[in-house]
Amino acid sequence: MSHRRPPGPTAARPGSRRPIAGRPMRTALVSALIGAALLGSTTPAYAVPPPPPNPSDSELGSAAAQQQAAAAEVGRMQGLVAAADAELQRVGDLAEAAGTAYMAAEEALQIAQIAAERTAAELRLAAEAVAASEARIALFSRDSYINGGSLSSSAALLDAEGPGELIQRAAMLDYVAENQLDVLGALEVAKVAQANADSAARAARDEMATAEEAAEAAKAEADAQLNAQQGAYERVAAEKAAYDEQLQAAQIHLLELQGARNAHDQWVAQKRAEEEAAAAAAARAAAEAAAAAERARANSSSGGGGGGGGGGGSMSGDYVAPTSGRVTSCYGARWGVTHYGVDIAAPIGTPIYAAHSGVVQRAGAATGFGQAVYIRGDDGAVTVYGHVNRYFVSLGERVSAGEEIAEVGNRGQSTGPHLHFEVHPGGLMYGGQVNPVPWLNARGVYLGGCGG
Repeated sequence: MSHRRPPGPTAARPGSRRPIAGRPMRTALVSALIGAALLGSTTPAYAVPPPPPNPSDSELGSAAAQQQAAAAEVGRMQGLVAAADAELQRVGDLAEAAGTAYMAAEEALQIAQIAAERTAAELRLAAEAVAASEARIALFSRDSYINGGSLSSSAALLDAEGPGELIQRAAMLDYVAENQLDVLGALEVAKVAQANADSAARAARDEMATAEEAAEAAKAEADAQLNAQQGAYERVAAEKAAYDEQLQAAQIHLLELQGARNAHDQWVAQKRAEEEAAAAAAARAAAEAAAAAERARANSSSGGGGGGGGGGGSMSGDYVAPTSGRVTSCYGARWGVTHYGVDIAAPIGTPIYAAHSGVVQRAGAATGFGQAVYIRGDDGAVTVYGHVNRYFVSLGERVSAGEEIAEVGNRGQSTGPHLHFEVHPGGLMYGGQVNPVPWLNARGVYLGGCGG
């Protein structure tokens, strides 16, 4: 920063005056001017401002070292923040995957429970049929099969009351003789098969219950890791912010010292230039004074008069994009788990639209997503909108493609405001996910990113 010196009164230059012949004081005045020019005056012609402060080299070096140390620390913290952010993203994906696995296990348990109940009902019907068959057979072969008696076919016929019953008993005895063992054996096989099926259904239900417990435990562990990593990220980010302030203060201090040094250097250069200009002006004044004195002497000797002297100086048809924003995470395997959707980053409150027409299957709290909306479309596919801040639809409500159903949020296992969008073409609520980007592309909707 340069300091411009304020202008002072300009010194009179004898060469600019027109000598007046015949005045007695002319020679004395010229002599005085020459003396002043040669010897100089102790009183400056203008006030000189005080010099600016001049920081020492050690002060500048110390400030530069502090600035470099702070910058290095900020760089180190930047790396830690980036690593913490990546770890937070990884743990968030693991937590989200654990939540999805828990919901899938819960759905499988419900299906197994229904199968067990259906098998139990079938077993009851089969048992009733077996009992009825045994009762019918026992009616005609009570003595020979159930009681183990030795009643012969002849005795059974002689015991008949009349020709009609005789014919009926004879036919039944022939049937029982030929088929009773096969029928009873088949009935026993059916009972065993039904019992096995019931046991398998119950075993499947127990297995699914165990899987649900394991999935729930994994979800709780993933949630705990996410919370811990979120705290670690916040601590590292806060520490980096403190170092940022230190770096900024060090930079300001260095700039102040460097500015003071630059101002002092400029002041020294300006002062040197002014001194050189003053010396040159004094030399010119001395020369002009000498010339004036010489002219004065010449005029005085000639008695004549003197002469003058001196000079001066995206939407398409029945399908629409679920929201507007930037795709930040794609479908696929990450850190040993699968990310079942596509993440679209957008500010909280950004509208979310139904990607297709259909009926709301679920709206509200959802494990892993905080809050979510599930829509079963007219094409049978289920679309999922996770981490929403607010939703504007309810269970059973019909929505149209492009209708606003919610707004972008940051709820659940989320590391920043975004929409998690899934597609389940098979119609399952919590399983059968596919990559949403090609699915939308095939329907004329292009999100960009993720190869889309």
